Order: sequence, then structure tokens, then C-alpha cells
Amino acid sequence: MMEQNNTPYATKLKELNELENFIGKELGLTEWMTIEQERINSFAASTEDTQWIHTDPERSAAFSPYKKTVAHGFLVLSLASKISYDAFSIENVVMGVNYGLDKVRFPNATKSGAKLRGRVSLMEYDAIPGGAKYKVKIVFELEGEEKPACVAEFIAMAYTMPA
Repeated sequence: MMEQNNTPYATKLKELNELENFIGKELGLTEWMTIEQERINSFAASTEDTQWIHTDPERSAAFSPYKKTVAHGFLVLSLASKISYDAFSIENVVMGVNYGLDKVRFPNATKSGAKLRGRVSLMEYDAIPGGAKYKVKIVFELEGEEKPACVAEFIAMAYTMPA
């Protein structure tokens, strides 16, 4: 088994069509980011999902199997765009659109205060008029944990400036 790179890096491309050369390859690994309780509370308020396991540290310490509050799975997933932007960039892309997700799993809880980063690899690439539709796999790794917080197949459409 090939050892994974654990030093953060990003792939920088000039042309969108260069992305096709990365099918089956890793594009980038982001820096660690801390998932603070303030971010969890803000997400809870925005989504009206204020379940105590996310927002009540005292109750979570007493009753949660994690003994801390945990981030919403959808909070972690909502970082897919940021992680993608941090993992790779393409100079001639003028607009990107989220197209959807194929498969999403949350194999591990993201405890308040945990450090999270994204490992991004290209799964598919298809040229479309004016751009491309592509799918990346994002593994949302947790520092010090064997299982990731989330594994998602994220589909995007990117458009270039007309020639």
C-alpha cells in the first residue's frame, strides 16, 4: 500500500482541461482547521437543528457517548467547497457550481475542538460545453482519529471564459 502524503499541498492548474490528467489521483490536502463550539452553535442556529448533542456542553459531558458536543454531519459536509478551493485551483475557471453529491457517509463524530482537514482526489472528469463536470472524493480527516468524520463524493461544474 502506498503511503499517503501528510504535508498540506494544493494543485494549481492553468487550464480546466488539465484536470482530466488527475483522474484517480490526489489533488490536495488542506491545512488543519479547528471546529470550535462557536461554529457549531452558529450552524445550529442557521439550520434550526439545536439538538443538545450539538449545543449543550454540560448535558453532552453527562449523557453523550462522546462526552463533548459534536458538530453536525452537515456542518462538516458544508465545508466541501472550502476544502475543494483549498486543495486545488484552476486559473481559467471563472465560475463553479455545486452539482450535487453521489455518496456521503459520516463514519466518525467531530467533537467540539477537533481538528479537521480535507484530502481531495479526482474520481471523474467530463468535458461539457463551456467547461467540465467533475467528481471529487473528499475525505474529511480528524487529527488523532483512525476513522474520518466524513467521506463524500462531491460533483461540481466549472466554467471557463469563452475564447
